[in-house]
Amino acid sequence: MTCIADLLQEAVTQLTPVSDSARLDAQLLLSAALGRDRAYVLAYREVVPTPEQIAQFEAWLARRVAGEPIAYIFGRRGFYDREFRVTPDVLIPRPETEHLIEEALQFAVDHRPLVAVDVGTGSGAIAVTFKGNCRQSTVYAVDVSPDALEVAKSNAGELAITFFEGDLLQPLIEREIQVDLLIANLPYIPHDEMLGLAVSQYEPHLALDGGADGLRLIERLLNDAPAVCRAGACILLEVGAGQSGAVIAIGRAVFPDATWDVVYDYAGYDRVVRGRLAR
Repeated sequence: MTCIADLLQEAVTQLTPVSDSARLDAQLLLSAALGRDRAYVLAYREVVPTPEQIAQFEAWLARRVAGEPIAYIFGRRGFYDREFRVTPDVLIPRPETEHLIEEALQFAVDHRPLVAVDVGTGSGAIAVTFKGNCRQSTVYAVDVSPDALEVAKSNAGELAITFFEGDLLQPLIEREIQVDLLIANLPYIPHDEMLGLAVSQYEPHLALDGGADGLRLIERLLNDAPAVCRAGACILLEVGAGQSGAVIAIGRAVFPDATWDVVYDYAGYDRVVRGRLAR
């Protein structure tokens, strides 16, 4: 009879060539197939799952071995303080993006209530998390993809967020909406580099491709920002490692009187460019 320990050992063998977290992946897949938590599969290694549980585990394992992210297999991903529905129409929320949330909430402490916009909202992780922790704020979320917006709206639930389908800030410009906080995690991977990354196999290219230098959309966003940002507004942009200098140069050209700096992630990489506009 095949027990939990046997299933985990075989899964790790299959996953090791394709995953940097083979053991964790195996445990997550098996615990989900059993309807238990990870502690259970670690503690009860001699338990023999049912044929149905094994079949489910093996089906999920095959998808993971093929490279599909676990978040898409399960259809969900944890981010900050809640869980989000994810589909292949949206980028999987990542822990490093939580730096945007931390900076946004810190800004909100001294500027409540405020009006905020999340540009390129995808799953809605940023907009929903910010609104959930700053209920008195007015929050807008924009995405060019109607399929992504459907996912974001489902994640918003009862939270009062206004969603717009459109290109970057155009929906706000058309409606003459002004904001105190502009947050964006736009595509920033250079096109040629993206094509060679494993992430491009399953996650939407629309959410990854930043053009030839990775800064095409960020530059467009910053050039349009004067039309929507109030005096004293805060701009928070997630960037790729090594991009902060170029992004700040763009920002200074558009807002020469603003204060620009960088927030580094826990690995020491530049992760967020922060701009504080003059009052």
